[in-house]
Order: sequence, then C-alpha cells, then structure tokens
Amino acid sequence: MRSIWNGAISFGLVSIPIKLVNATESRSVSFRQIHTEDGGRVRYKKVCELDGEEVPQAEIGKAYEDADGTMIPVTDEDLAALPLPTAKTIEIVAFVPAGEIDPLQMDAAYYLSANGVPAAKPYTLLREALKRSDKVAVAKYALRGRERLGMLRVVDDVIAMHGLLWPDEIRAPEGVAPETPVTVREAELDLADALMATLGEVDIASLHDDYRTAVEEMIAAKAAGGEGVAPPAPGEEAGGGRVIDLMAALESSVRAAREARGEDAVVTELKPRGAAKKAPAKKAAAKKTTAKKETAKKETAKKTPAKKTPAKKTPAKKTSPRKRTA
Repeated sequence: MRSIWNGAISFGLVSIPIKLVNATESRSVSFRQIHTEDGGRVRYKKVCELDGEEVPQAEIGKAYEDADGTMIPVTDEDLAALPLPTAKTIEIVAFVPAGEIDPLQMDAAYYLSANGVPAAKPYTLLREALKRSDKVAVAKYALRGRERLGMLRVVDDVIAMHGLLWPDEIRAPEGVAPETPVTVREAELDLADALMATLGEVDIASLHDDYRTAVEEMIAAKAAGGEGVAPPAPGEEAGGGRVIDLMAALESSVRAAREARGEDAVVTELKPRGAAKKAPAKKAAAKKTTAKKETAKKETAKKTPAKKTPAKKTPAKKTSPRKRTA
C-alpha cells in the first residue's frame, strides 16, 4: 500500500519513524455528469472571476475570505513558517480507556507502518504496551495543512490511528429528540426485547452492499444492450410506511426474524413485567361458595348435641342350688 505521509511517533523521548497508509477505501460506484442531449461529458472549468479566463492548476493558490469579502492570500511558505510541532510528528499526549472516546468523534482510519529496520523495536514496544494496558493513545498530528486529533490502537499486529474531530466540532443534539411526550408500555418493551434477542448477533464480515450490487448489475445489463433492471412492482418498496399499531408491528417483526432463522414463528403474548397472575372470576366465585358451605357444615356440627347411646345391662349370674345349700 502506498504511504500518504511520512513522519514519526513521539512517545516521550522515544521517536518511532513511521509511514501513514489509508486503512479504508471507497467501493461505491461513481458517476460522471453528461449532457443528456448528446451524451457528451460535462467538465468543470476553473475560471477567474476578474478576467473570465480559465486558470491552470499551477496558478491556483489559497486565500482566506474576510467578513467583508476581501481575499487575504496565504502561501505554502506562510503555513510552513508557523510554529507547528506536529508538522512531521504524531505526538502522543495521553493514554486513556477506549470507552472515553466518543464514537461521534471518529473520522478517517489509517495504518501506521514502521519505516525501516531501526523502527521495528520501538514500534513493537509501543504496540505491546498498548495491548497490555488495554488503553488507547490520544495524539496530535498535522495532515493536509491543519493540525488534527488522533487515537492510536492495536489491530492484529499493527498500530492503527483513527482521526478524531476536535470536541468543539461535535454539535450538541439540540432539538433532535422528540418534543412530544411519549409513554412506552411494558408490553411494548417486552416485545422489543424479544425482537432484539431473536435478531441476536451478526458476523459483520458477512454483510455487503446490496445497493452497489444492484447498480453494478444494472450497468452490466445496459452495457450488454439490455434495458437494465425492471422497476419493483407496486407495494414491494421497503420502508416509507406509517406504523399504525406498534404492538402488531413488533409481533410481526419477531415472527419474521424467527422464520428467517428457521425457528418456531409462534409469538407468545407477553404479559407486563411483574404483573401478578389473576384467577378467572368464575373460578374465584366457585372457590368462595365451596368455602362457605364447608364453614356452615362445621358450625352446624358444633351446635347439634350428640345422641346418648343407652348402656346395656349385664345380666346377673345365677347361683347354683348346690352352693346355696352348702
């Protein structure tokens, strides 16, 4: 990969010569502007507003436009003379946990490559120190005529740097959140949780740009003399519909996600969290009636006196005559 910047990482008193390489690339399909009448290419010309003449690239410079419209020329020599310590240095200023970096600040990504054999040892030292500390390095560097903020972290066995926006470049989310008060029911949260659990995780490497694929197929069809891709039938367009019943939409989403995963598509109606189970009214009434009858039987048994059973008289034994004479 071609380097776009050569410099060094300043790690305290340690200097690590490095090369800066783009870590990302754009795969989007680019288009050119044409004249629809004859298909001719439309190009932009850089014209001077004063004389109306086209200006070649070699004669184009920089200027700052003042509030009153005055142009203040700024040359490359002016910028080079500024006291910019990070002109050729990525200066590490701190090491912080990765969680402290706001993802909104993330910008372009680069790979840092050791520049030469002597740079291998200090490069490896910084890489292993970052791994063991489980932190990222916050650094300042200059690129394309301005000082920038960066974050260094380890990717596999390479030190990567993410360009960061300055904190004052992040807009506050004022007026973005819904202004109308909305109440979310527990049942809706339960269905949302079920949908999240059903969708589960995904291998990011398996995702691809379906739109780019469709554009490439359409261009290939046109290049082969065809008419391109047929437009979708009415009703096939995804999105754009207004959700009328949120619960029904959530249940349908859970069902569709389970079917896509080959799971049982039955969606069980979820009850609110912490709600106690209530017995049906008829069963409860029947239980009360039975309890009353049993209580009445017990009270009747207590009040009714027990029947006395007559005692059986034991017949007296007859004395034999012989014993009386004696």
